[in-house]
Amino acid sequence: MEYIIETEKITKKYDNFTAVDKVDLKVPENTIYAILGPNGAGKTTLISMLCTILRPTSGTAKVNGYNITKEPEKVRASIGIVFQSRALDDMLTGREHLEMHAALYGVPRKIREKRIQEVLELIALGKKADEYVKTYSGGMKRRLEIGRGLIHHPKVLFLDEPTLGLDPQTRESIWEYIKHLNREENVTVLLTTHYMEEADKLCDQVAIMNKGRIIKADTPQKLKRELKADTIKVKVERPREFTEKIQKLPGVKDATQITKETVKLLVERGENLIPDIVNFATQQNFNIKSVELEHPTLEDVFIKYTGTKITET
Repeated sequence: MEYIIETEKITKKYDNFTAVDKVDLKVPENTIYAILGPNGAGKTTLISMLCTILRPTSGTAKVNGYNITKEPEKVRASIGIVFQSRALDDMLTGREHLEMHAALYGVPRKIREKRIQEVLELIALGKKADEYVKTYSGGMKRRLEIGRGLIHHPKVLFLDEPTLGLDPQTRESIWEYIKHLNREENVTVLLTTHYMEEADKLCDQVAIMNKGRIIKADTPQKLKRELKADTIKVKVERPREFTEKIQKLPGVKDATQITKETVKLLVERGENLIPDIVNFATQQNFNIKSVELEHPTLEDVFIKYTGTKITET
């Protein structure tokens, strides 16, 4: 497998505080990769080092094959960056923003106009290109910022909390654009996020970061599968008696009554066990009103490895 970003024990210290602590990270080419963690986990500090904005205290990294400390100019030419804080001029049009960044990144004048038009189509702002940015919605502004980062055909696009502050519908719209850009531009996307759903639905791979360290990294599916525990909630008459008896059924790891009529079961491969639970209830003369299956979430994974929740603000 080809890795477009590789870090080796990369560390950033500020006096007695370690913001990033000996992180080893491998990001495969042409993937959407998330660094998931709470505010203060070290996510922004890590990508700031990868973008050559901050110099590591120790350790090293390569981006697109270039060493971040020895070849910073080549790294910067290979990447696009969209930071968490907004950086748009409301008195410029969308097209003017792209023209300015094309010039800054040295996109040759002969192909500049064509490339700007390509990017406008990619970010679905062609019809709004010549309107002032102050008239844009939050989602349109975010798409324009992403478009600026793509103007010079980067190999890697860094997105720091790309959907922070956006409403759920706009957030999902931005996810679709990021997927589209990943496919159409063959660009690797490395993003930071504290949104569980964003990491789960959008990303090919996820690294869980907490207190400056990468604790676990894999695909969202494999991370969740490692917990080996689905939840089945059964609404049933005589729940106390049902709780006692259902624990004897093979595959049920634990049973707890959580409301006056609901029993929560921890099981493996819940979809396979539901018929057995229904058959057991029928044989034991329990009247089941409903059965609800829940698979583990990335939040469950995060809690397992860190002992805390991420507050999604």
